[in-house]
Amino acid sequence: MATTATAPAYTHAGSEAESGLWSWLTTVDHKRIAALYLGTSLFWFLVGGLEASIIRLQLMFPNGRVVSAEMFNELFTMHGTTMIFLVVMPLSAAFFNLLIPLQIGARDVAFPRLNAFSYWVYLFGSIFLNVSWFVGSAPDGGWFGYTPLTTLAYSKNLNIDFWMLGLQILGVSSLAAGFNFITTIVNMRAPGMYFMRMPIFTWMAFITQFLIVLAFPVITIALVFLQFDRFFGTNFYEIAQGGDPLLWQHLFWIFGHPEVYILILPAFGLVSEVLPTFSRKPLFGYPVMVYSGMLIAFLGFGVWAHHMFAVGMGPIADTVFGVTTMLIAIPTGVKIFNWIFTMWGGVLRFTTAMKFAITLVALFTIGGISGVMHASPPADLQQTDTYFVVAHFHYVLVAGSMMGLFAGVYYYYPKFTGRLLDERLGSWHFWLFFIGVNLTFFPMHFSGLYGMPRRIYRYDAGQGWETFNLLSSIGVGFQILGVVIGFWNFWRSRKSGEVAGNDPWGAPTLEWSIPSPPPDYNFAHVPRVTSRYPLWDVKTPHPEPPPQRASVSPRESPRRLPTAKDLGIPMPNPSIKPLFVALFMTLMFASLIAIHKDRVQLAVVLVIVFATALTASLYGWLLTPLEDEH
Repeated sequence: MATTATAPAYTHAGSEAESGLWSWLTTVDHKRIAALYLGTSLFWFLVGGLEASIIRLQLMFPNGRVVSAEMFNELFTMHGTTMIFLVVMPLSAAFFNLLIPLQIGARDVAFPRLNAFSYWVYLFGSIFLNVSWFVGSAPDGGWFGYTPLTTLAYSKNLNIDFWMLGLQILGVSSLAAGFNFITTIVNMRAPGMYFMRMPIFTWMAFITQFLIVLAFPVITIALVFLQFDRFFGTNFYEIAQGGDPLLWQHLFWIFGHPEVYILILPAFGLVSEVLPTFSRKPLFGYPVMVYSGMLIAFLGFGVWAHHMFAVGMGPIADTVFGVTTMLIAIPTGVKIFNWIFTMWGGVLRFTTAMKFAITLVALFTIGGISGVMHASPPADLQQTDTYFVVAHFHYVLVAGSMMGLFAGVYYYYPKFTGRLLDERLGSWHFWLFFIGVNLTFFPMHFSGLYGMPRRIYRYDAGQGWETFNLLSSIGVGFQILGVVIGFWNFWRSRKSGEVAGNDPWGAPTLEWSIPSPPPDYNFAHVPRVTSRYPLWDVKTPHPEPPPQRASVSPRESPRRLPTAKDLGIPMPNPSIKPLFVALFMTLMFASLIAIHKDRVQLAVVLVIVFATALTASLYGWLLTPLEDEH
């Protein structure tokens, strides 16, 4: 039996001075930026959940009268947009920020101020998008924004303008982060941290960044074309003038299907960290897991038109995209089997993180199987635009991405905060959310097969859909209760949770070798890596490392961590300039909305003013030294 090891508890020097509002506004520390991403994305998770709850209340019974048809359109548009762009992507970004430097043995990301800029653009872009609610013009064209419904002829108000400009702003944030993390992983790995020694999460994050920098320019082009059609009278999507509305679908889904893997690969990476730790076994088939992630990304750019089987592309195109869709199931299935074999024969510990991770493996398989069903064009013609498809992508994104991200939250919360989450509350969170997810989305397979269309705000009785809609709406109640308990757990454990120490789980990777929460410089000495599992190799020759807890006697004060200045480590200076650059850039984009109301002169003046402020702030940023000289 392993003997429980103890780890000292630490207090961070100057922690009080670093906890004020100004310190958060000016921070360039990747760990604090991770905390900002985490808090903001969880807030929008509550907002997106509220939108979904109102949708399900409307559909709970036939002929629902909770909201109008117009409000329903706004709710499902903003729910999808919020969950994809404001929740799952930035929640993944929280883990990118926290873990990538720690897992590769770096002291920060390559461009700390660009990292802060990325967060502030995300924050201001998300606020701009949701301001639309308060001016009575929330986006109402679906999160996919199909033309011609989103062109000026069919959408004359500001609703689509908010959506169109908001996504362009958020795209800047994603691209800035993507280039930053690629540079970090390529150039800042510790000595001996070869690519094939990197933790799987870092690998999946690395692949995701390439998906981001290749996919987001495509939707930017589509949005710019739509912007020119709406603001300046061009005709990219106008059939009568030689345009083509299917051009939007091709551009959107060339982005949209890689986006699915942008959302799911980080969750795959987190699960690949959790399962080995709580199975007490190295990840089965590490190289195959890496190569399958690469293959998923590569094939992800060749399957976009399976979203378009109903548009009449013809048998050749349908066949090509049907085959590529079936092929992409192979590397995904490889990951499922590798996770199962990782657990097979292991010494399993069913912590809350482990439960969420195992659930991803099980439920994502359901979403994957229904996805393969859509690879057949004849079958897809029957299923498309029904609730069967709604069930499919929610099993991928809620039962997949969110389960993996919650596993990551429970697993890495001690590294974020130095405290453990309450496992009893965690179990309540897991089981209620698990029951709710399945009760909500599994019946949608049947309502879809019975012919219930997507995006209808009301339905008559007697069509065989009543029971399935009632179950789905009840399931949302279970999800809400589970999430409320989870949020209460997150909040109360910040101060009252058990002190975690360096490594409460007995994990194998570098991030668990340093204090929790980490000091601003991460590593007092840059580590030299000799294997994929450096901590397991150091602690014991067998892959059964003992758990660690902080141990402080009542008479002993926590040890004070040395500061970067104490150790002579140069660190980036805090700066408010990335916030100003992000703010003025957002305001510059937002000013364009005045064009819609024929206030072109006002729009031009505002754009010039904010562009000037943006340029001045950017020059101030670029001309300020990143670090003080010691």
